[in-house]
Amino acid sequence: MTRRRVVITGMGAVSPIGLDLPSTWAALLRGDSGAAPITHFDASQHSTRFSCAVKDFDPLAYFDKTAARRMDPYCQYQIVSADEAMKNSGIDMSKEDPTRGGVIFGTGIGGIREIESQQLVMLERGPRRVSPFFIPKLMSNAGAGQASIRFGMQGTSFATGSACASSSNAIGTAMRVIQYGEAEIMVTGGSESATTGLALAGFCSMKAVSKRNDEPERASRPFDLDRDGFVMGDGAATIVLEELEHAKARGANIIAELVGYGSTDDSFHITAPAEDAMGPVRAIQQALDDGGLNIEEVNYVNAHGTSTSLNDKVESKALRMVFKDHADSLQVSSTKSMTGHLLGASGALELAFSGLVIQAGVLPPTINYETPDPDCDLDYIPNEARDGQVRVAISNSLGFGGHNTCLALRRFEG
Repeated sequence: MTRRRVVITGMGAVSPIGLDLPSTWAALLRGDSGAAPITHFDASQHSTRFSCAVKDFDPLAYFDKTAARRMDPYCQYQIVSADEAMKNSGIDMSKEDPTRGGVIFGTGIGGIREIESQQLVMLERGPRRVSPFFIPKLMSNAGAGQASIRFGMQGTSFATGSACASSSNAIGTAMRVIQYGEAEIMVTGGSESATTGLALAGFCSMKAVSKRNDEPERASRPFDLDRDGFVMGDGAATIVLEELEHAKARGANIIAELVGYGSTDDSFHITAPAEDAMGPVRAIQQALDDGGLNIEEVNYVNAHGTSTSLNDKVESKALRMVFKDHADSLQVSSTKSMTGHLLGASGALELAFSGLVIQAGVLPPTINYETPDPDCDLDYIPNEARDGQVRVAISNSLGFGGHNTCLALRRFEG
């Protein structure tokens, strides 16, 4: 069976540096950091007291009071980004077959804010006072269900969960659904709102997050020798995928073509990457093979780049192993240096950035890059955005559990 071609026709985002994709992109190119001291809960007893939270988000600017009450913030972010992506795509679902549209969203943690708040209600006021919306708000599939209802999509609809690779797996799976003829339109991506007291305490106990409490804006420093952990972030991104002929028939604006997807596991450790880097190597190679791409065609890599010691070293090693001599020509950035780590939403947001790189011809920087690490020896686009035409980009996501994904995008050329 000949696989059908898949293109991106819409994108949207809610992030720590912008409440939509254009403002997020502008902040990214300026090199703005979203990191700031935590104010939405008391973090005074935590060893890390800052995060990249979404700022100035008012649910009532997007939903009526009833609808807002029935969604956890992670779900609210997802739907707001999905509304933007659908508007951006120009799709009118009243003119489409609803059974040929579907939704796949990823989240690493889901409605943990709702879990924490309702646990307090039960302890303080008893089980009878727990909200009837508790379960529908915390479910990891709430975003997919709410979006299917909102857009009237009756095709496949579900959630993926693979930690930091969740939304990349969602996007890759949505691509397959279209390629194999099961849908013409897929709304996909991911969301996270896990900067809570309990979740942050867990990451602090693991010693996974930066402790630069006096300089939060300088804390996320991927590939820098002095990195000391990642910065937690919240937000969402949505990608609208379409079958190529369907998109062309309605005169859609095509942002880029999604051509490759790779997914592997280290089979090594629940949180640490295997230092041989073979898991990411295989995921990247799968994506290139899937897209029929040669290594010399890749111009830009949006790296997973978490600002942790092992991840950045292993990912750099993987890129050298796959791209060989061409690795010296790769332009690599970790946009987590500005957005922080959106956990299950990171892959979707970073794929959106990769699409904009291809469309706009501007490459975002890796900020806070000051001291080179001998184990990280690539061109990380240090500190300032760079003009440059990109034909092929890849985006990596490497998650707890050893999950590795890679998505490959190509400029649409007919």
